[in-house]
Amino acid sequence: MSATSLRKQVANVLSPLRPMPRAGSRMRPDYLVVGTKRGGSTSFADWLEQHPEVAPCLARKGTHYFDTNFRRGRAWYASRFEKTDAGFRVTGEASPYYMFHPLAAERIKAELPDVKLIAVLREPVDRLLSHYRYEVERGHENESLERALDLEESRLAGEVERLREDVTYEGYPYRHWSYLHRGHYAEQVAHLHTLFAPEDVLVLQSEQMFADPNGTLATAWRFLGLEPVHLDHLVPLNATATRPDVPEATLQRLREYYAPRNEELYALPGVDWRWPEP
Repeated sequence: MSATSLRKQVANVLSPLRPMPRAGSRMRPDYLVVGTKRGGSTSFADWLEQHPEVAPCLARKGTHYFDTNFRRGRAWYASRFEKTDAGFRVTGEASPYYMFHPLAAERIKAELPDVKLIAVLREPVDRLLSHYRYEVERGHENESLERALDLEESRLAGEVERLREDVTYEGYPYRHWSYLHRGHYAEQVAHLHTLFAPEDVLVLQSEQMFADPNGTLATAWRFLGLEPVHLDHLVPLNATATRPDVPEATLQRLREYYAPRNEELYALPGVDWRWPEP
């Protein structure tokens, strides 16, 4: 066995076994906002933390512990939360990658078996277009949209296996170029239901959330067992001003691709809404 292979195996074993801080010294997350990318999860997580009984995560943009930072260990993760005597009832954090990463859900279940999960889902065609634009603007994507869609299967080939084998592997293609696959919501939510009771997984529609922030937050307060509060001046974060100019043929291709997958999502427990037909 090579030194590199041995190092990877040792990292995979030791990552979750590093010691936790002294018992009771830090709050443990009561909720996680687990998805989806370009779906509004950053905004929603920020709004949740405005409740006076919710302790904000000390890593303001989320820890990414259960996806890309798992090798840092439990003590590092615990240090990202308030002390138990800080006067808050609950705490949590957000990563839109948690729902999509092939190992995150199992890691969450192992370390936070009683945590509640929140998924904020955006209409998948709009989400994909926002995702593509986001990657282009940040220099992660040089291909046209149509070419990127055609390349996706080959780009992602073997990525899940590599992520499962090596806790140090970042999975750049899987994280940045998974335009179509990120919108396989039914598959992702159903996987969460294999590990957590459906009543512990809150699935929200992004469009409803932005149209009626306090109405959606009221649902979240009940879900988390918190007293209802009305919040003023809620501002969306990381919003994309306009969608890219896309040929109608490409839009139709995407609508047809997601139509059966959306129907699978609507049939899942806790999904009592639909996106309007285009």
